[in-house]
Amino acid sequence: MDERSLVLVFVINILMLVVAAQQINNDYVVLKSLKDVWENLPPSWDGTNPCQENWEGVGCTNSRVTSITLASMNLTGTLSGDIPVLSELLYLDLSYNKGLTGTLLPSIGNFKKLTNLILVGCGFSGIIPDAIGSLPSLRILSLNSNAFSGQIPPSIGKLSNLYWLDLSDNQLHGSIPVSTRTAPGLDMLFNTKHFHFGKNKLSGEVPAKLFENNQLTGNIPSTIGLVQSLEILRLDRNLFSGSVPPNLNNLTRVNELYLSNNKLSGPLPDLAGMNFLFYVDMSNNTFDVSDFPLQLTTLRSLTTIVMENTNIQGEVPLELFSIPQLQTVILRNNHLNGTIDVGSSFSNQLQLVDLQNNNISAPVQRAGDKSEIILIGNPYCESGGTEKYCTLPQQSNSSSYSTKTNNCVPALCSSDQRSSPNCICAYPYQGHLYFKAPSFSNLEDPSIYTSLQLSMMSFFQSTRLPVDSVSLSNPTKNLDDYLVITLEVFPLGQDRFNRTGISSIGFVFSNQTFKPNKTVYGTYYFNADNYGVFSSDAINRTSKSSSSGIAIGAAAGGSVLVLLLLLAGIYAFRQKKRAKRATQLSNPFGSWDSNSSSTGGPQLKGARCFSYEDLKKSTNNFSEANAIGSGGYGKVYRGSLPGGLLVAIKRADQQSMQGGHEFKTEIELLSRVHHKNVVSLMGFCFEQGEQMLVYEYIANGTLKESLSGKSGIRLDWNRRLRVALGAAKGLQYLHDLANPPIIHRDIKSNNILLDERLNAKVADFGLSKPMANRSRGHVTTQVKGTMGYLDPEYYMTQKLTEKSDVYSFGVVMLELITARRPIENGKYIVREVMLAMDKTKYMYNLQAILDPAFDLTMTPKGLEKFVDLAFSCVDETGEQRPAMSEVVKEIENIMLSAGFDPKADLASSSSEYKGSSMGYEHPYSDKSLFMLSATQIYQPPKVEPK
Repeated sequence: MDERSLVLVFVINILMLVVAAQQINNDYVVLKSLKDVWENLPPSWDGTNPCQENWEGVGCTNSRVTSITLASMNLTGTLSGDIPVLSELLYLDLSYNKGLTGTLLPSIGNFKKLTNLILVGCGFSGIIPDAIGSLPSLRILSLNSNAFSGQIPPSIGKLSNLYWLDLSDNQLHGSIPVSTRTAPGLDMLFNTKHFHFGKNKLSGEVPAKLFENNQLTGNIPSTIGLVQSLEILRLDRNLFSGSVPPNLNNLTRVNELYLSNNKLSGPLPDLAGMNFLFYVDMSNNTFDVSDFPLQLTTLRSLTTIVMENTNIQGEVPLELFSIPQLQTVILRNNHLNGTIDVGSSFSNQLQLVDLQNNNISAPVQRAGDKSEIILIGNPYCESGGTEKYCTLPQQSNSSSYSTKTNNCVPALCSSDQRSSPNCICAYPYQGHLYFKAPSFSNLEDPSIYTSLQLSMMSFFQSTRLPVDSVSLSNPTKNLDDYLVITLEVFPLGQDRFNRTGISSIGFVFSNQTFKPNKTVYGTYYFNADNYGVFSSDAINRTSKSSSSGIAIGAAAGGSVLVLLLLLAGIYAFRQKKRAKRATQLSNPFGSWDSNSSSTGGPQLKGARCFSYEDLKKSTNNFSEANAIGSGGYGKVYRGSLPGGLLVAIKRADQQSMQGGHEFKTEIELLSRVHHKNVVSLMGFCFEQGEQMLVYEYIANGTLKESLSGKSGIRLDWNRRLRVALGAAKGLQYLHDLANPPIIHRDIKSNNILLDERLNAKVADFGLSKPMANRSRGHVTTQVKGTMGYLDPEYYMTQKLTEKSDVYSFGVVMLELITARRPIENGKYIVREVMLAMDKTKYMYNLQAILDPAFDLTMTPKGLEKFVDLAFSCVDETGEQRPAMSEVVKEIENIMLSAGFDPKADLASSSSEYKGSSMGYEHPYSDKSLFMLSATQIYQPPKVEPK
């Protein structure tokens, strides 16, 4: 390239930078206009560069404003017409600012990159502009709990990427718009899974092209069965008439179905195949007289059945009460007869069976039954039945429940502060959670709220928000039959939140990022109180006048060319200097141990050296309150680093500490391990006589806990396959791609952790061995492992190979399908599955040994191939076992044959799969399974498969 071309390229680059600088300046001008119309903005909104000066609530990418999240800031004013000039904006959340009023201007349609528009609980009014349909990237549109009026804009139908649409609790009227030959409509929203229109004034018929507490009339159109992306369908409390379309059961993804309080007639709808349905309410309609619908007994995810006054007759089938998650059954005011058998098949979760005003003659009682069974108004009670079933239980629509303290005495606080569950005085962020479809009936059950509290705290910790504790209190049922709970969120490390903390927590709820277990609580929304006691840690800068800001902007635009020419001249020098500095920082450890012969710090990739004081402070002086596990190595503590990042700190006791050289070698090995399915080493500490390893903190515990029910996470067949695939990929990485290759030596369900998205991560490398000489094929070493998972060939020969991990993984695969421990009541899982298995029969005749949580009315597709793969992994001869790369490929093939996408990200958040948990064992604890050394006898039984 000649000199003239170089000059041309240089000039073009300079002009591009000038344009970019002007765009950055435009972002400042827009935010400056917001300052002119809004009050109570954060004090940090000062200066001339929102990105470099860290204006609170403003997020930037490459010096362009990409998010404004100012939930619960007590803002007042109107939405400036200039705000759509922020052309790179992705997120706009102004929720819970009741002082924000006025209308949405048509210029809102200029946000071409906006993905989330969230204005929950503000004071906006007027019509929703038609320009709202000009936001092609929009995925979440939440305008609920405002005062919007007029009709729903038909243009919303053009938002082809929309996932969540919430227009509830406004003053909208008219009919639901549908498309015509010349205009769009909501029937075009094929990817939208959540429609919320309740508590408006909508009227008219539901159009044939296509909702709760409106005045919709006419028939439910048959085309509703075509909207197969729906997850929630609420048509209750309207004026619908006629028959329910027979293709309603095409909506196989629906979780909640409400048809109650209408004028529906004809046969009861057939819900067969709606296998994700957990809440169904068809009460108070005029359906034809019919027997109890047996297809309900096949829906194994059901938690709540409400069929009051639906003209059903005959006996209630025993199978109904064996649905594993069933909690509430309300069948009052029908024509049911016979007896109610509440025998041994009763679900352990069942809380209420309300059969008032039927023709039940007698119940068959089960000793120790804890469920409330109400038979008032039946012949059984009229002829002098047991008082237990013939007296209305003491139930109310409220509870005095309040979160208990964490083994401490509540602090005496000033009148405007509250004592947290950790007995610290602070100003909490408060509000009310509204759950629309709770599955439980007993508001006095504390385990329900404890589970919610633990789930919420786990989420806050995993997302590194500055939350010390949360308190739930005063659960009540309102007139809409919503569960309303008072929520208090307490700050971490200080007595009040700053604005960033409040807006981040508000965004968690307004954006539905936190997802409690919907099979227990149903969908929800949050209504926050004002928070007016922000901490004063924000820097108060000297305000500048509007004219000064504009003058600075103009001057910047004119002088940027000169500045860039100067910068270009020194660019090469600075790059050289930066490269030199980067080289110096690539090994940031100036010393290792002054008393050791080891030279220099370890050669690390991605891990950092923590000081003893850093980790001591992060764990509150290694307090017992922060201890989350223990083992042969020592104790594990939860720590919170500056900025709120949670870590797990493994601290060796004096008896298990290695020499300095060995500890250095182990860290160098682990620091090379970087894979999404392997728990990451974040750093270490080696000073003051301490050896500590710092790992990433994994929120959702171990696979063992999920299979046992302790974590409350429900794993269906798809998710179990996905967990198996993730763990297999982690092992494959260790065997084939790590340098040097690593044999884990302790694969078990307690060492497979699940993150917030239910991704599996292989953990705990305390027994791992590197394959320094791969050509040798094995490592001769003392036998170590965990009983039930240990490779018998390794035990007999003391020769460790990658196939020893494959054997252990095969045992984990059998755990995944049976939810049984490897050794349980003296029985070995490999032997038990072999004895039960008959390949000539359906599902290999394994129905009796499979996890009861499986829906056995539908064959888990690929189960037989999965079992075959598991037994190839636990073959007695290592050479006959597949490599982990082959295991990964086979699981992927099983998923594809079952109709599952191995590359799909199934969960947006694990909390939506969580259930009520009665206890929780932390993922870094290994108390439940003990380590086995060569001095112990272990001989797995030899059983020939059928």
